[in-house]
Amino acid sequence: MQIFKVIEEAIAKPPIPHEPYKQSLKAWAMYCLRDKGFIVVYAQNADFAIERKREEKLYFKVSNSPDDLPDDLDDSISWIVWDNATKNASLIPQKVD
Repeated sequence: MQIFKVIEEAIAKPPIPHEPYKQSLKAWAMYCLRDKGFIVVYAQNADFAIERKREEKLYFKVSNSPDDLPDDLDDSISWIVWDNATKNASLIPQKVD
């Protein structure tokens, strides 16, 4: 899906670097997505969601380490994962039929 490429670019080339001692990964990711023009909203069963016109919301969770990811990832949720070793965030997009 094209939207995941835009989201991946937003976190790969962020407007500000993620500094874990200054802001949470969730706050940083939400800022990066808002900076790209996404409407970021509250989500009950995820860390946040992105609203899209005439389409379903996309739900996101964040993880401060690849090691903290659950073994059974929910296919309906995308993940933004921080890798402290490389100081980069990556996107694990939800499964799309």
